[in-house]
Amino acid sequence: MSRKGLLLFAAMCVIWSLPYLFIRIAVRDLEPSTIIFARVLLASMVLVPLAWRNGFLNAIRADFLWIAAFAAIEIGLPWWLMTDAERTVTSSFTAIMVALVPLVTVVLYRFTSKHEPLTWQRGLGLGIGIAGVAALVGLDFSHLAVRPVVELLLVTICYATGPLIMATKLTHVHDVAVPAAAFSLVAIAYAIPGLSHLPTHVSSSTIGALLVLGIVCSAVAFLCFFPLVREIGPARSTVVTYVNPAIAVVLGVVFLQEPITTGLIVGFPLILGGSILASRKRDTVVLEPT
Repeated sequence: MSRKGLLLFAAMCVIWSLPYLFIRIAVRDLEPSTIIFARVLLASMVLVPLAWRNGFLNAIRADFLWIAAFAAIEIGLPWWLMTDAERTVTSSFTAIMVALVPLVTVVLYRFTSKHEPLTWQRGLGLGIGIAGVAALVGLDFSHLAVRPVVELLLVTICYATGPLIMATKLTHVHDVAVPAAAFSLVAIAYAIPGLSHLPTHVSSSTIGALLVLGIVCSAVAFLCFFPLVREIGPARSTVVTYVNPAIAVVLGVVFLQEPITTGLIVGFPLILGGSILASRKRDTVVLEPT
């Protein structure tokens, strides 16, 4: 991994460990649709002027349908599912469940791309990681409802598919233009349900959570994520989701007093160990649009 790739990877490991904590805070006062609308609206207010000023938005017309698909699969649907799930499960559990994304990505790439082979080392790492997730869910199953688990499994599929669209259909579109357009489309889609569920009172902690979610975890995150995918490849970029739980669990325990369950104790080390093997690769990934 190049120095640029390593820095972007480290930044994403930190930035994308934060949403789980702040979503858990925001759902105390707000409905999922309202949280998502506020989040994407803030991100759009940051990215659209930046893309417009540099003339990047003119190029999105030819790729509008693929950008709309990316917006729905990477943002609109999974963010609602994850936010709804966090109404009943902890932020720590959510973060660790999302660690399934690299495994789903490898499965997808077995059928869609010859540039991301399933080597024995990567397969072993992903196998160890999935064993950790299985331990997490299995050991804590008595405390879980089925719905949030299913929702989070669907999130992993969406998160694995989004980078695939970006890496095969949108490589020629500027890194700022795609998220600017995608966030704007999701904001339009969630405007009516988001605004119709506005409460009469919102706490200062919720407002702060929305600001972090919209500006840091959305606008800044995607400014880092797109170059990361181009630098190290879509499959390796999703390994960020193996590292995020380490920080997310600490944040949940420290700031939300979330319990450290048996599933966390057993599954967490397996997931982190799997991430080390799954993220290692000898050859440089070269992505070509199809």
